[in-house]
Amino acid sequence: MTLPYSQFPLQRALTGIQSAGYRYVAWGTTHKEDGGKPVPVLAPDAPPERARELAARCRDLGLEPLMMFSTIYPEAANALEVLTQRLRQAGAARVPQVLTFGHTKGGNRALWIERLKHLGPIARDLGVLLVVKQHGGETGTGAACAAITREVNDAGVKVNYDAGNVMDYLDLDPIPDIKLCASEVHSFCIKDHRNFPKDEDCGPGFGEIDHYKLLAPVAFTGLKMPLCCENIFAPVVPRPKEPAGVDALAKRAREFLEVVTYGLQS
Repeated sequence: MTLPYSQFPLQRALTGIQSAGYRYVAWGTTHKEDGGKPVPVLAPDAPPERARELAARCRDLGLEPLMMFSTIYPEAANALEVLTQRLRQAGAARVPQVLTFGHTKGGNRALWIERLKHLGPIARDLGVLLVVKQHGGETGTGAACAAITREVNDAGVKVNYDAGNVMDYLDLDPIPDIKLCASEVHSFCIKDHRNFPKDEDCGPGFGEIDHYKLLAPVAFTGLKMPLCCENIFAPVVPRPKEPAGVDALAKRAREFLEVVTYGLQS
């Protein structure tokens, strides 16, 4: 994801990700551009043509866009409007997945079901998948998210799995949890977590989550399943102040996940 580069301009994020050996990219939320002001990667009300232009910018660097943030909770008052526009943006840009998640304090489950049932056919018509990930509250586990997507029962709405969030917000082991929802999982927000020596999220392989056990339940689904690195940072120590330091961590995360996925599927 461009998210680990949020303190730097978007273009620097893209070139850094490309130089770290990636062929795919997921769009984050904001980046500090000239003057240090956070600027949205893609505004919620931006026309689909803007998304198409951003995707072309990525592809010119050899990066295929796989996912974008919706930047809105499904229970928000204007969620239907914003999520519909996000799906249109993704469809125009040929970005296969739009990511959404709930409030950490929980939300209105019935409203989620109603709105996701409305959005599913729109997503399918546009060739996009709307994915829901864990974010504390009533949707803090993969099992809870899968219960929602199963009730929605639409091929346009599936689960994104964020193991770091399961461990962070609920202090639960994500390995038993993913076994309960693997059939609904169509992508990952890759994020590890440590409880010692400090309670914090971190990059894959730096934490306490066994990524072999995490990915094994989905290793032979036959799906093209994005593994989007949301957090690549080392625990305990300060984050890099220069983008080159983020590049090095991005490369380490890619190499770690390549070893794990190769090992699981060899």
